Amino acid sequence: MRIAIASDHAALDLKAELREWLIDEGHEVADLGPDTADSVDYPDFGYKLAAAVADGTAERGIALCGSGIGISMSVNRNPAVRCALVSEPLSAALAREHNDANCLALGARLTGIEMAKACVTAFLETEFGGGRHQRRVDKLSNPPATDDS
Repeated sequence: MRIAIASDHAALDLKAELREWLIDEGHEVADLGPDTADSVDYPDFGYKLAAAVADGTAERGIALCGSGIGISMSVNRNPAVRCALVSEPLSAALAREHNDANCLALGARLTGIEMAKACVTAFLETEFGGGRHQRRVDKLSNPPATDDS
């Protein structure tokens, strides 16, 4: 699978460990940065990750920051992307099965490497359930117009 991964400076080490592990697992991984521990703005990397998933460069994305919250918010600004912030594997699996999440967010300050791997595994191995979930997922990318009155 083609996977894009990006972080901020707080998640640089987790990103490096996950990138190497994913490559060892046979995935094609595009590391979208950053490359150093210098302070960066997580939205810049979240937007870059979202664009790679939205345009099909990557089939899935993994977004990392200190808590996972900020970068997930930036990734979700792209209407073609559904990024789920998780802390354990069941949520990662349900995000795929019910919500067709195409990006996963993790907090490096909150999630150890083994739990992160378990979450990523569940995320990558779970298929979207379709069916009744499809109409709900369709609404995520097409919100109704608001009434300006």
